[in-house]
Amino acid sequence: MKFVTVDQMRDIEKEADANGLTYAEMMENAGRGLGEVVNEISFDDEWEEVLGLVGPGNNGGDTLIALTHLAEEGWHSYAYVVKRKKKDELVARLVEAGGEVTFADSDDDFIKLTEYFDAADILLDGLLGTGIKLSLKDEISKVLEQSLFIMREMEQRPYIIAVDCPSGVDCDSGEAPIECIPADLTVTMAAVKSGLLKLPAFEYVGHLAVVDIGLPDDLAAFHELKTEVADHDLVAGLLPERELDSHKGTFGTALLIAGSINYTGAALLAGIAAYRSGTGLVTMAVPFPLHSILAGQLPEATWVPLAHDMGNIAANAAEALIKPLERATALLVGPGIGTEDKTKEFLENLLTGKSNSKKQTSQIGFIQAETLNEEKNKTLPPMVVDADGLNLLAKISDWQKKLPALTVLTPHPGEMAVLTNLSKDEIQKNREEVASKYAKKWGHVVVLKGAFTVIAAPDGQMTIIPVASPALAHAGTGDVLAGLIVGLRAQGLDAYDAAVAGAYIHAEAGLLASEDLGTTASVMASDVLNSIVDVISELEWR
Repeated sequence: MKFVTVDQMRDIEKEADANGLTYAEMMENAGRGLGEVVNEISFDDEWEEVLGLVGPGNNGGDTLIALTHLAEEGWHSYAYVVKRKKKDELVARLVEAGGEVTFADSDDDFIKLTEYFDAADILLDGLLGTGIKLSLKDEISKVLEQSLFIMREMEQRPYIIAVDCPSGVDCDSGEAPIECIPADLTVTMAAVKSGLLKLPAFEYVGHLAVVDIGLPDDLAAFHELKTEVADHDLVAGLLPERELDSHKGTFGTALLIAGSINYTGAALLAGIAAYRSGTGLVTMAVPFPLHSILAGQLPEATWVPLAHDMGNIAANAAEALIKPLERATALLVGPGIGTEDKTKEFLENLLTGKSNSKKQTSQIGFIQAETLNEEKNKTLPPMVVDADGLNLLAKISDWQKKLPALTVLTPHPGEMAVLTNLSKDEIQKNREEVASKYAKKWGHVVVLKGAFTVIAAPDGQMTIIPVASPALAHAGTGDVLAGLIVGLRAQGLDAYDAAVAGAYIHAEAGLLASEDLGTTASVMASDVLNSIVDVISELEWR
């Protein structure tokens, strides 16, 4: 699903019109597509009554066309028309098809509006479109307020579909009036408008679907857009094929450098998530004291106990990773490793191929580490850096040049602030711009976590995850995300696709976990982890 500002959408429509696809044809296509969505939704419920709130603009036109097509297919179609000419051709078409029309200015006490609501199985909210700026005009505002009042008094309200956007939403800023009708589904035309994925507007959007308005394949203004919104179809197309003659080597080896004495669980969550993503083998490199704690909880993994300093990864720990790095098809560094100076030295040694061969006071027990007596510029596998790994990177000069090409960085706003020297407020106010700017500057893929997670690539490509939920605002959920991404990267997905797929699966798993529990408050990272299976299963069946 493409992602546009209001001005970009206007430019797209203008170019399409100049190239022979008229505004009238685009409206006809939008209305027909909207009608098809209504038919799909009602298939199992056998609904047959549909009410459209019709405003003066293009959204009202889309709604009238949809109502007309539905009337022709046997639906009882009702249009409640506000501030639109009575001799409108689209109104006449609906009446000719057997639909019923009432103009708001002749329904002083909202008697007819109430009758329509009582009959309707589905409501199409087409009063206002994407170009609206607050505040609302009185006549529109009163119809919205009355609609909300009527539905509050109903035993069962209709299923609500917003046409292009919930009426009253500013489709650039995300502002929304208090009389805005919350939708179950927003059917947006051609592309998702940027304001729909901002708060408070997102609270009114419900599920999102896009209708094709017939834009030609060679339309530059549309196809040159570099930002999209992730959906099931997009992510399903990214997942690797799983042939019947596959073996564990087919799906790669994910090497995870994770954990410390204070953050034992981070390593476990990331390791299980990597396996759940579908990777063939997970190798866990953890400080030696953590091995006995974790090994029994993840028997499917292989283990590399690392030299440690009071339970944290020691500076010379990279010596034990020579062979595991050769076998790995992707590497994750960061979950729970802490920010001790010795661990920072380890990370710098790992990135530069250096080894600290000085004798350490804390060894790794019976594991004899290989010793490097000279510098070696070993090529690291594709890499993901998360959590404490990001905070440590910020302490290493020219860190972005030391990472493997197109490393995936997964900061939350606080970690992004450390990496960029911006304030968290600056980052949160301009999430897309910040993620894109630093992906280009650093030459790596940035996954800026939070509500509407942003994935940005150095070439300007960007994907937004259309999820904002407190279900994911719990400790450990970031470790699950990092594990998913490295597991997908290990299976051969490129950096950007692995980041998009991992972030989408993670977000959907959070929503599913909260649905299963009946609340977002009680969701734990392990609940998100357990929901990954169901999300991937659904993706594989699409």
